[in-house]
Amino acid sequence: MILKSLSLLNYKNFESQSFTFNDKINCFVGNNGVGKTNVLDAIYHLSFGKSYFNPIASQNIKHGEQFFVVNGEYDKLDNSEKIVVSLKKGQKKVIKRNGKAYEKFSDHIGFLPLVIISPADRDLIIEGSSTRRKFIDSVISQSDKAYLEDVINYNKIVTQRNSLLKYFALNNTFNKDTLEVYDSQLHTFGHRIFEKRQAFLEVFVPIFKARYKAISSGDETVDLLYKSDLLENTLEALLKNCINKDKALQYTSVGTHKDDLEFTIESHPIKKFGSQGQQKSFLIALKLAQFDFIKAQSGVSPILLLDDIFDKLDEQRVSKIIKLVDDENFGQLFISDTHADRTEKAIKQVHQSYEIYNL
Repeated sequence: MILKSLSLLNYKNFESQSFTFNDKINCFVGNNGVGKTNVLDAIYHLSFGKSYFNPIASQNIKHGEQFFVVNGEYDKLDNSEKIVVSLKKGQKKVIKRNGKAYEKFSDHIGFLPLVIISPADRDLIIEGSSTRRKFIDSVISQSDKAYLEDVINYNKIVTQRNSLLKYFALNNTFNKDTLEVYDSQLHTFGHRIFEKRQAFLEVFVPIFKARYKAISSGDETVDLLYKSDLLENTLEALLKNCINKDKALQYTSVGTHKDDLEFTIESHPIKKFGSQGQQKSFLIALKLAQFDFIKAQSGVSPILLLDDIFDKLDEQRVSKIIKLVDDENFGQLFISDTHADRTEKAIKQVHQSYEIYNL
């Protein structure tokens, strides 16, 4: 799968800009603030219908303007595909494929597989469990639409159940039967989510460990450990056992929406015991494993975005990553960097065609 061209209109700092891309390696270079990361984010937008860096959609519109349009033309499995993402202030975002708007954005997820490696990935280590759940969901959803639907439905029911618990507290009332309707639905969706997350990690963890070994200098042992309430009991039983607690808290305190991944090095949390270099290698291994998993599931090489990677890693690690990418297993690559010379020196190690864009 190849992104042939990209055009931006009122997107972030760009008023109007078009690019035609190399089939292999594309590098955006220039000073901080010129929009290198914004170009990568526009490419991410075309795959996921949203920004990787800013969840507030209207803030991706250029200051002083009323709308943005991101337009991409792809070659995928010998077919030409045109994707347009647009947003007008005060209106709903629109995603179109070949001129036809999607009724549900979730139908688009996975159509254009993509992996991004960015300094913002550090949130996976330092932020709360929701960031790591989103990572799991994002990887599985790109090849499993039923899973994505289950997650969407499950989260809707949790919201409804939480509203009901608040209503009970506010009105000093309680209706067990109504609550059990939600509990039954949560049990159904929750167990499917739990089982797919378990199955995913059984496949994913060995890939991740192999990638870590390839890019790290040490022999340390790393792992991803799945934390879930459902490892202890069925969700139906857990909800029943926690009803008094949930009534007091006015929200649902157990379930797959509380799942987490523990990142460890030498059996200790990497957040506390990993050096900066180890943490960076851990995150890159995580994302390269994501690439491998999605490719194996979809049969398509995802587009790979490397945002500001040279600034954040030592030369040895960058060299290892570049050599990993010098491989027919990888498809199209997009890189952002502040130094044109450094970028060109690195990618010349790779025997692939490339293009450098000075912004």
